[in-house]
Amino acid sequence: MNEFRVRVPQSDLDDLTERLARTRWPADAPDDYGITTGRVRALAAHWLAFDWRAHEAELNALPQQVTEIHGDRVHFVHVRSSDPKALPLLLTHGWPGSTVEFLDVVGPLSEHFHVVAPAIPGFGLSGPATGAWGARRVAEGWAELMSRLGYHRYGAQGGDWGSGISRLLAAVAPDRVVGVHVNYLPTPGSPDGLGPADQARLAKTMRLATNRHPHQILFAATPQTPAYALNDSPAGLLAFMAEKFDTWADPATPVPDDRVVANIGHHWLFGTAGSAARLVKESGLDGPPPPCPVPLGVAVLPGDIVQSVRPLAERRDTITHWTEFPRGGHFAALEVPELFTADVTAFFRTLTNR
Repeated sequence: MNEFRVRVPQSDLDDLTERLARTRWPADAPDDYGITTGRVRALAAHWLAFDWRAHEAELNALPQQVTEIHGDRVHFVHVRSSDPKALPLLLTHGWPGSTVEFLDVVGPLSEHFHVVAPAIPGFGLSGPATGAWGARRVAEGWAELMSRLGYHRYGAQGGDWGSGISRLLAAVAPDRVVGVHVNYLPTPGSPDGLGPADQARLAKTMRLATNRHPHQILFAATPQTPAYALNDSPAGLLAFMAEKFDTWADPATPVPDDRVVANIGHHWLFGTAGSAARLVKESGLDGPPPPCPVPLGVAVLPGDIVQSVRPLAERRDTITHWTEFPRGGHFAALEVPELFTADVTAFFRTLTNR
């Protein structure tokens, strides 16, 4: 374990500014053809004005460490609670996310937990991965990380990839994980016995399952092919990732532009656009996560790309906590950090009586 502070060379920031300033913009297209040129131009202007050094200061105000697991670097934020008996809690982000997803909740959560927030190998501050990292291998890496930190009983939380990885972590280390909280849980199954509202939710889930997002199809087949463009053009990377932040968030709780460009900046400045894409292909052999062997808490957000169906979830997992949020989408910790923090805390309190 080594202490770590973020300090991007000024030459890298200057290169980013130069590349953004001389972007070769495409012609306009109809609004339903993808993220609009106007939106990307506005975000590029925001990125040009973004104070990266202030963002670095925000990161460096948090204790950070790096270690090597399975031959690759893993960066993580590690904030200990003032309560020495607090439960350790491991937070896992998704794609196109990074550690930035949790910057608004680490502080409040550390009032109740020892918080560990790693960057998935191949994402952001962990840097490009050299080995293959499917979701199960990430979960195995997280079990090793928590063991190295001396945490033998802990909770796990995640959305998007973090949801599957957290449930896999419980399968890998069921004697150590006290419970898992997720804010994304697709629940395919039979509509038999479901009411109209749950049938509508199931239909939405099945549409997503049969019509995968185009980037997932591409990443599952040839993730290296788009890596050349994404790693070479900051405007291209911005359009590719910002579209997801715009369309997967609840319109009532959009992800702030500062957080959008900071997150994309992590992938640009640390060169991980290509290696992050590989997680889809490298997880393909894992299959779906097995049933969660520990208590599962579920937060359902109305603006997410799917909403979980409780009767179907209960056929597979032991659901001990279920919350229907009044607002929020796919990026819960970024969109509704207060609701997120309260729900995570409430769930683990039921398991620890603290």
